[in-house]
Amino acid sequence: MTSIIKFYTLSGAHDESPPCYLLQIDEFKFLLDCGWDENFSMGVVNRLKRYIHQIDAVLLSHPDRFHLGILPYLVGKCGLNCPVYATIPVYQMGQMFMYDLHQSLCNVEDFNLFSLDDVDAAFDKVIQVKYNQIVPLKGKGIGLRIVALPAGHMVGGTIWRISKVGEEDIVYAVDFNHKKERHLNGSDLERLGRPSLLILDCFNAAYAQPRRRSRDEALMTCLLTTLHVKGNVLLAIDTAGRVLELMHMLDQLWRNKESGLDAYSLVFLTNVSYNTVEFAKSQIEWMSDKLMKSFEGARNNPFFFKHVKLCHNMHDFNKVPEPKVVLASNGDLESGFSREVFVMWASNPNNSIILADRTAPGTLARDLIEEGGDRNIKLIIKKRVPLDENELEEYNIQHDAEKMETSEVDSESSDSEDEQEAMRGKHDLLVDGDLTISKKSSKKELAPMFPYYEEKFKFDPYGEIIKHEDFIKFEATAEEEQTANEQNKIVEEEEEAGLCDIPSKCVEYELNIYVAAKIVHIDFEGRSDGESIKQIVLALKPRRLILIRGNHYSTKVVYNFAKVFIDGKVFTPKIGHCLNVTTESHIYQVRLTDALLSTINLKRGPNGDLAYLNAKLKLVNRKNDMEVDNVVPEKATRIDDQMFTLEPLADHEIRPRKSVFINRLKLSDFKQILSKNNIPCELSKGVLWCCNRTICVRRNASGKVLMEGIISRQYYYIRSILYSQFIII
Repeated sequence: MTSIIKFYTLSGAHDESPPCYLLQIDEFKFLLDCGWDENFSMGVVNRLKRYIHQIDAVLLSHPDRFHLGILPYLVGKCGLNCPVYATIPVYQMGQMFMYDLHQSLCNVEDFNLFSLDDVDAAFDKVIQVKYNQIVPLKGKGIGLRIVALPAGHMVGGTIWRISKVGEEDIVYAVDFNHKKERHLNGSDLERLGRPSLLILDCFNAAYAQPRRRSRDEALMTCLLTTLHVKGNVLLAIDTAGRVLELMHMLDQLWRNKESGLDAYSLVFLTNVSYNTVEFAKSQIEWMSDKLMKSFEGARNNPFFFKHVKLCHNMHDFNKVPEPKVVLASNGDLESGFSREVFVMWASNPNNSIILADRTAPGTLARDLIEEGGDRNIKLIIKKRVPLDENELEEYNIQHDAEKMETSEVDSESSDSEDEQEAMRGKHDLLVDGDLTISKKSSKKELAPMFPYYEEKFKFDPYGEIIKHEDFIKFEATAEEEQTANEQNKIVEEEEEAGLCDIPSKCVEYELNIYVAAKIVHIDFEGRSDGESIKQIVLALKPRRLILIRGNHYSTKVVYNFAKVFIDGKVFTPKIGHCLNVTTESHIYQVRLTDALLSTINLKRGPNGDLAYLNAKLKLVNRKNDMEVDNVVPEKATRIDDQMFTLEPLADHEIRPRKSVFINRLKLSDFKQILSKNNIPCELSKGVLWCCNRTICVRRNASGKVLMEGIISRQYYYIRSILYSQFIII
């Protein structure tokens, strides 16, 4: 039996918005990725809220905000409660992405869409899987299996394969890379068998990638030319994904003495830089075969960096001597340390800004790639600054008032607890209050106090004995003074760095910047280009193909190619559209009404209950739209907008029918049943003879069981036993 498959596009269709899709297989609903854009737009969230309690599982493909950014919000604010499946690196690096994003935003504004507790709660729901591990689903998903396959874009990046035994084979592939890199193997997408449904992104369908050698040479040339003129280089990169490829490459360049780069500083600047590198050291098994062999042979961990300096704030970063190369997050230059460094360095013509990723349209990085530098741009600068004297005084008054209120509440609660404790006796048993009072009054009353031990002093005839060691003056050495000064400096630096710990406010202003620095786009995205996507489609030849996430032109390029070279159906849904991509075109899902269920007489069978229905099919349109947070959802096609129902027929409409006998009876088994009931019988030439050959049970050419013989009490008794072997409807 073919499953009913529906695909609903929440985001990421005919544009470059983050991927977020609902895939329904019969009654089981998958959420495929849940990315959020840099503006945290609520359109995709409002569409997703309508199905939040119907989602049975979430599949995450990559660890960045573009693929899982909404997850903390869904868990913390919307009540999403279902298992989330991801590989081990996606689980670990995904937390690093979200921690860094949250901290970057809180450093400059009052960000409250989700908290760090929401991030922790979201990742507590993650079930970690390995590549090629078959995970059978339970509950409504019995019969479904999911398998994670390497995508090659980021460490732990996943192509999901969803299969149902003997029926469907669905492949969800976004942001994959078939080429081998320094730290990752390529994907094996083209080696999969012909899937019944392929969900493919065509982001790079109209893009031709440069060769790896020319790309590396361009990066090396830009670094050397900038550093030789005492300029600084900013590499805007992500938190814990593609940055590993760049860090591994740059550390190798710095180790090469012939390059001459070891005289300059190399910095990795994020809020979680130390943890990112530590996680990368433990994920060698998820990386390329070359790194695995070097680690197994010489026990050489490629992410034990000798030249990369890890910084967590701008204070540490400013202490690193110039000229320097810094890898800073985020890649879109909309938030994080990369934006702060860009504002500092953009006006110096000796500096260079290297953009390694084509981010979403409308971001600062995308604007610089398309329009270039050597022009004035307006930026909205957000900062967190300490409160001035008047504001600080108001803050302290308010803080003291809140503290007094909480202390009064605590004192009241403690008084009530004392009263409750007074009513409890030995072994926490409740006793009468009058008895406890009478017992306490009989004893010597002592006020409760803390234990105090009085120190005893020795006296001689002249008074208290003086200890000479208490009055010895120690002269501090020069080294001790130096260490003391260093400790004082460290304390001062920590106080300066911990701006979020002191009362502060967020300010926002507009700044005009002349971009004099050199703007260079060097492709380190790690995605397959247009020619590779076409070859993969040609190799797989899916029976049905859904094209997602790409602008109109790139989507049209793949659509025209697929229509010519494969014989399957090709779909290009828009945001908010629902597709019915069931293999068989004339299969529909129906629901039984309560009126019909009340008239059904179910008969128990070996594999379930059976009943014969007299009903008529009716199409019902969903009319009531659910409001969420006073927001009326869009008038878009829902997965369950149109539903067929079965309603009972009136009595005069029911036609007479013959009874239906359901079972596959074997005569040899029936012979044993008759023998247990003390009926003599024998099986000869496919005929079961009973009662001295007066009654026979046989099967005709069409497979029906026939009973013939002399009408007698034995005849009806054998017939009743025969009927009991069937489910009669």
